[in-house]
Amino acid sequence: MPIAKLIVELSIPHAQSLKDRRQVVRSLKGKLRHGFNISVTDTLVGTMRLSQHIARQLVLIALIPLACIAQAPNPVPAATQTAPMQAAPTAQSAVSTAPRSTIASNSNSLSHPVGYKNCNDRIAAAKGKPVDILFVGDSITESWTSAPWGGVNRGAAIWDKMYAPRNALNFGAGAERTQHVLYRLDTMDVKDLKPKVTVVMIGTNNNIDTAPVIAAGVQAVIAKLETMYPMTKIILVSILPSARSAELMAQANDLIKAFADNQTVYYLDLAAKMPPVGDSWLGLGPDKLHPTDAGYQIWADTMEPLLGRLLAAQ
Repeated sequence: MPIAKLIVELSIPHAQSLKDRRQVVRSLKGKLRHGFNISVTDTLVGTMRLSQHIARQLVLIALIPLACIAQAPNPVPAATQTAPMQAAPTAQSAVSTAPRSTIASNSNSLSHPVGYKNCNDRIAAAKGKPVDILFVGDSITESWTSAPWGGVNRGAAIWDKMYAPRNALNFGAGAERTQHVLYRLDTMDVKDLKPKVTVVMIGTNNNIDTAPVIAAGVQAVIAKLETMYPMTKIILVSILPSARSAELMAQANDLIKAFADNQTVYYLDLAAKMPPVGDSWLGLGPDKLHPTDAGYQIWADTMEPLLGRLLAAQ
């Protein structure tokens, strides 16, 4: 008998243990089998240990007889359609076709809690003070003022000279992907800020995704910032090249530059100022990922005409 196979990837961000995740999946499988008389199984497609937590991707595979589809009676009411996908009361779950890069995730807070503490400390230090420039990003952004991996904060001298006097706040955290930035924007105490300019560089750690998925995540971050700070002007900085994913990031940059409207969002092609040099790129350090002092100087020099103009206009 011909069959159709439906594969659904589940995101269960609020389940804190494998047992909770399995309980949600078990409930969904039972409801699908009972409600639609189909065969359902689940399979593990990825495992990663995050400190003492285990993050798992689970996929439901439903085998549906084509005859059932072709000879189905009247369309199932909307309420009936959604019922099988409701999570068990012990945990929250979501079945979505949205790219994972666009769905807020706390996974990085579990695997890199120190980076989150450092970010919260910087936010607390700025409490009650004006924040005119907000830098949003990952370890490349964090390294403007601190050393996320115990190394040297390469951009500190430039930051102290060019940005600290202009009331800048560093909202960077190591190992961040777009979905983690969305989570921090939701949960950290930054909702009352009123930045005149927000500088965004994010996406290099989404190197496990495709260029369109990376771009969707960047767009979600921009949309979130526009909602939170309707008066801010956003400088979207291109994702830097790196040894691990230079071609992928170039493809992503080709997509995200289209988000600029030169009214609210402005695209800064920093990657073009850091061409290949030997087996690396101008301004990158030994890891061929994070900028050197010279790299941060290139960033500052490239951005300054636009940043100065946007600040002066407000």
